[in-house]
Amino acid sequence: MRRYGKHTDEDDVRVRPNRKGNRPRTTIRPKHEDAAEGFVLTVDRGRLTVLVDDRPVVAMKARELGRKSAVVGDRVAVVGDLSGAKDTLARIVRVEERSSVLRRTADDDDPYERVVVANADQLAIVTALADPEPRPRLIDRCLVAAYDAGLEPLLVLTKSDLASAETLMESYGSLGIRYVVTSREELAEGAAARRVREQLEGRITAFVGHSGVGKTTLVNALVERQRATGHVNAVTGRGRHTTTSALALPLPEGTGWVIDTPGVRSFGLHHVDPSRVIHAFPDLEPGTEGCPRACSHDEQDCALDQWVADGHADPQRLYSLRRLLATRERREGD
Repeated sequence: MRRYGKHTDEDDVRVRPNRKGNRPRTTIRPKHEDAAEGFVLTVDRGRLTVLVDDRPVVAMKARELGRKSAVVGDRVAVVGDLSGAKDTLARIVRVEERSSVLRRTADDDDPYERVVVANADQLAIVTALADPEPRPRLIDRCLVAAYDAGLEPLLVLTKSDLASAETLMESYGSLGIRYVVTSREELAEGAAARRVREQLEGRITAFVGHSGVGKTTLVNALVERQRATGHVNAVTGRGRHTTTSALALPLPEGTGWVIDTPGVRSFGLHHVDPSRVIHAFPDLEPGTEGCPRACSHDEQDCALDQWVADGHADPQRLYSLRRLLATRERREGD
């Protein structure tokens, strides 16, 4: 080993070449104008299945996207091997602007919001009328998330052979929400799927629901495809999570899409701005012009009380609005 002493001069020192070169890194990124258009079907541990033309292609997010992620429902630009052949991998280089974003947080105290689905225009809230019992607070929370995202809600009530839908719908009649009631017998015969499918044609519909309500069983019937289904624990009354990742599926012989999402036990609303929920109440929204700044719409000086008293809107509509807004402030178990 050569040692350098005090008489060493610069000619004795080996200078390693700069292998990276001296050019500064550029911030200019390729435009990928020749990229193909794709639709994200599912995401699994960093690998995304994207529908390109009529074939599924496995892709990964390009480095230049940084922290921007793609989710089910996203429209993306894809480059690379687009053959869809086994062991091939493409790259997602751009996520197009979203028309809507359905978000949730794990809990109301969790500031980290998760994007559940992009570009949906309808949210189907699936709940069983019995086994397990309906959870109106969870339904309310899903409604708030739908209104906040600009999605039209659809209630899908299952297992009507075990209990009537009348009592539950008394709470939602004033909201004017479309709903479909199904039974297990109708589901087995195919009549339930046909009736629900009529509400889905031409739309991208995200399905959410508590585990065990029959959500994935219904989705299987709608798209004529099998995903794993679970059961309800007879002791706890809770369902088992069987859908572990969101998946977009096309309706047969139609233009609609169904996005099956994992079963939820809670729907955090930390991300929701209460001022956006009022947009889902066009009969009440004009009455907020006289409200004080940052009005919660449930306080002494709220102008909506006078708006309703003057006959501009149904009092039940104001009650429903305030019930939904209060849902954000209360934990589901309260």
